Amino acid sequence: MRLYAIGDIHGQLTLLKEAHARIMRDGGQDALIVHVGDLIDRGPDSRGVVEYLLRGQRDGRPWVVTRGNHDRFLPNFLRDPHWIDPGLSAPEHWVDHPGLGADATLASYGVNSALPRDRLHAEALRAVPSAHAEFLSSLPLWFLHPLALVVHAGIRPGIDLQDQAELDLVWIRRGFLESEANHGPLIVHGHTAIGSATHYGNRLNVDGGAAYGRPLCAVVIEPGSVNLLTDDGREPLLPQKP
Repeated sequence: MRLYAIGDIHGQLTLLKEAHARIMRDGGQDALIVHVGDLIDRGPDSRGVVEYLLRGQRDGRPWVVTRGNHDRFLPNFLRDPHWIDPGLSAPEHWVDHPGLGADATLASYGVNSALPRDRLHAEALRAVPSAHAEFLSSLPLWFLHPLALVVHAGIRPGIDLQDQAELDLVWIRRGFLESEANHGPLIVHGHTAIGSATHYGNRLNVDGGAAYGRPLCAVVIEPGSVNLLTDDGREPLLPQKP
């Protein structure tokens, strides 16, 4: 039994293809790969990432993609140009927030984010394929596997999986990252960028910071072991304290 997971992608199509190549060298073409979300924003080719994963799933590849907080921005903007994500610490619009990366995502679709809001919305509706918006908005919030629970940000400790709130699943940090509780399955997540994939015993953070010019992490999880996949092969990830 084996499960592969890839961290936050953030528009890095080349890094995503390289991560898939590392996985396929390790586990073959039919390897089950789960992506922790945040497909878009900040990086240069959000459109390419969405199209690549969408086509892969349509072609029958065993690829699972969970929903990240950034994956909510574009489809909700298309639905309502005034929508502001309630998970943000300050109520600032996706397009106006300097750190969220809307400009890069819109540029990948050929849309200039400096346009006035009404015109920007109209241009985005024209440029973004409806299949892309539907794909992003329909991504599952979690994926449960015998080896792990994969979710974008984490879980609220002590709450049954079926009762978890979407805002926690895509946004949580405080209350989860510092928890040493036994959650049952190993929680595989991203959302909080660190230097490389790190195993904390009860959780595994696979967001190595590809959004900020660092590598896109790919890991393999097997009974009793977790390994980071590098160009030189496997690198064991041993549990450490948070």
